[in-house]
Amino acid sequence: MNAIEANLNARIPTARLASFYFAYYAALGAFNPYWALYLKGLGQDVAAISILMSLWYGTRIFAPSAWSALAARSAQPILWLRMGSVLTVASFTLFSVPHDFTVLFVVMCVFCFVYNAIMPQFESITLSHLVGRSERYGRIRVWGSIGFVVVVAVFGVLLDYLPVTALPWLMLPFFVGMAIASFFNDYGRPPVAVTDTESTSFIARLRRPEVIAFFIVALLMQISFGPYYTFYSIYLDEHGYRTSALGIYWSIGVIVEILVFAFSVRIFRRWNAATVLIVSLIAASLRWAMIALWPDNAILMAFAQTLHALSFAAFFAASMQFLVLYFPGRQNGHAQGIYYGFSSGIGGVLGALLSGQVWQATGGETAFMLGSVTAAIAALIAWIWIRPGRPSASA
Repeated sequence: MNAIEANLNARIPTARLASFYFAYYAALGAFNPYWALYLKGLGQDVAAISILMSLWYGTRIFAPSAWSALAARSAQPILWLRMGSVLTVASFTLFSVPHDFTVLFVVMCVFCFVYNAIMPQFESITLSHLVGRSERYGRIRVWGSIGFVVVVAVFGVLLDYLPVTALPWLMLPFFVGMAIASFFNDYGRPPVAVTDTESTSFIARLRRPEVIAFFIVALLMQISFGPYYTFYSIYLDEHGYRTSALGIYWSIGVIVEILVFAFSVRIFRRWNAATVLIVSLIAASLRWAMIALWPDNAILMAFAQTLHALSFAAFFAASMQFLVLYFPGRQNGHAQGIYYGFSSGIGGVLGALLSGQVWQATGGETAFMLGSVTAAIAALIAWIWIRPGRPSASA
C-alpha cells in the first residue's frame, strides 16, 4: 500500500459508517421476521396485518425521494438524516403501549415514513466517502447484514420465553443507537446535481423496451416476496415451529446473502448479469413452491431458505449491474430512487395486500404458490427482453 492509498483509507470513517448500518439493520432484523407476529399478538387478523405491513412498502414509494429532495436543497443535508433518525425513535416509542387498528394504522404510517427515508440518505453519505474506492462498500455494508442476522437469531430465542408484545421494548435500543450514530456521521463531499441535459437523456433511457422490462421484472419479483415478508413467520408458527426455529430459518437466508455479496465480484466475472438475473428468478419460483408444498418438512424448508442467496442477493446484485449499465454516471442516483420506489414500494404494497387477500380466502399455501407463479412470469419476461445477447441500453 502506497502513501496515497494509506491516506485515502485513513479518511474513510469505516467504524462510524458501519455502526449506523449495524444499528439500522439490527432493528430491521427484528421488524421483518417478528413484527407480523407482534401485530397478531395484539389481536389483529390476517387482513389487518396485511394492510398494516403494506404501509412499510407503501411509504417507500415517496418517502425516500421526498426526504432526499429536501436534503438536496438544504445547506446542511446531514440535518435531515439526523432529524429522520430522531423522529424514528420518537414514533417507535408509541408502539410500547397496545393500540387498536386505527391508532396502529396512524402510528405505522408515521414510523414507516421516517424510517424508510433514512437509509437512501445514508447510502449517499457512505458513497460520498468512497469516491474512487467503491470496492470498499461491501466491507462497510456487511455490518448491516451482521446486525440483522444476530438479532434475528437472538430474538428468536428470546421470544420463546418472552411475550411477543415485548418486541417494541427489545427493538427500541437499536433505534436509539441508530440515532446516536447519525450524529457521528456526515457527508464526505456534497451531492452533485443532475443537469437538464442529463434529465432529458435519462427519460429517453427510461423508455427503452429492455429498461421497461427490467423494472417490470423487479416489480413482479417484489410482489412474489409478498407472502414471505408479510406472513412467513406466521406461516411457520401455524405449522408448529417454535419462535427460535423462525430465527434460525431467517438467519439461514441472511447468512447465504452475506456470502453472495462477498463473492459477487467472482460471480459476475464468470456469468453476465442477465444470466444471474434469470437464474435468480427461477430460484425464487422454486423457493416459494417448496414453502407452499412442503411446509412441515424442516430439511426442505431449510433448503428453501438457502435459495435466498439467489432469489434475493443474486437478484439484487444483478439489478445493480443493470442500473449501472442502463443509467451511467450521475443518472444512477435518480434510477436508484425509481427502482427503490417502483419495486420495493409499489411491488411491496401489492405483494402484501394480494397475499393477505389470498391468504384469508384460501390459506398460506395458495399465497406462496401465487408468489411462485409471479416469479416464473418475471423469469419469462426477463428471458424474452433481457436475456444474454440482447442489445443493451448502454449505448
